[in-house]
Amino acid sequence: MDILDMVYNALIADDYINTHASGRIKFYEYPETGDVTGPYIVIDPIDSPIPANFADDTWTKIDYFLQIDVWSNDRKLSEQLADKVRDVMWHQFGFKQTSGPKEYDNGVFRDARRYRGSLYREDFINL
Repeated sequence: MDILDMVYNALIADDYINTHASGRIKFYEYPETGDVTGPYIVIDPIDSPIPANFADDTWTKIDYFLQIDVWSNDRKLSEQLADKVRDVMWHQFGFKQTSGPKEYDNGVFRDARRYRGSLYREDFINL
């Protein structure tokens, strides 16, 4: 399992997110504006994982930088889902929200938020 799978599994485990975006949580696949019939969540790495926190010449953590977009034709629902994603990223992984654009185009609201955090290396040794 990699970080994308871990985030995906954490998102679908949240009842609110799963209720509103089940089957529409993707990696890298952005919906066409006209195809947003229900909320979409897109998980996209911004940068490659970077070794971090060293001890005895060995890195102990991996630093991640991800963007998670929420697309919907309902402004309030987009924001509520994005807030839930933020809560999952904090409570499940300890990742902090750093920035991200909000956009509107042809009836579709996009709330894109970026998250940075580190996980211990041993969580990935046996992958």
